[in-house]
Amino acid sequence: MTTNHALRYGSRTLALTATALGVIATAVPAAAEEQPTAEQILADCASGEGKCSFNSPQLGKAYLGEPRQVSELLFNCTDSPASQSMSWADTVGSSHSVGGSVTAGGGIEGIITASVTATYNYTWQSSHTETSSFTVTVKPGEVGWISRAQVMQQISGTWQTHYDDPKWGHYYWFVPATVTGPAPNGTDGKHSAVVVKSRKMTADEKKLCAGGSTQDKVFTRGR
Repeated sequence: MTTNHALRYGSRTLALTATALGVIATAVPAAAEEQPTAEQILADCASGEGKCSFNSPQLGKAYLGEPRQVSELLFNCTDSPASQSMSWADTVGSSHSVGGSVTAGGGIEGIITASVTATYNYTWQSSHTETSSFTVTVKPGEVGWISRAQVMQQISGTWQTHYDDPKWGHYYWFVPATVTGPAPNGTDGKHSAVVVKSRKMTADEKKLCAGGSTQDKVFTRGR
């Protein structure tokens, strides 16, 4: 589904008239001025202008997300391996296939949480934060850091919004969407991973070790 060309069509369902329903789709052409974008529908859900629900949520299989650096860099300018305890912190948020990130405390977060809890008795959260410390050992002339990969999960469903008065020609709009966010450790047997990584210093980094206050020392720098 693309969001640049959001299209709609009307249909008769139960007692609703043909002008009551709108579906964000890509199969039926219509005039652009008559269409909302998926982002506009989600914005109305977040603001409360549209009375929204996230229908028929389906939990996908958990998977391990891409690892990313969560600590400072540790440089070893000495001639011996060096070990140092380093603190790390990692916050992983959620993304929406039609509206960017899902903000904690935002309007759509509560709607998704209520829907998933009612369907699965599972508390979904839009973000997850972990902090800890780890001992990093770095060889001479190398740089080390701590990396972490978070367990992630996708939730697919359909946004339904209802307007008191027709908007873009309809009382109801439907938007298929997928939300990707952090999952509890151990979901579907997947576990978050914290590892120490290292690499050789670059030529510019070696210059830092050649003089000044960093010569023959172990030091850290920001990410």
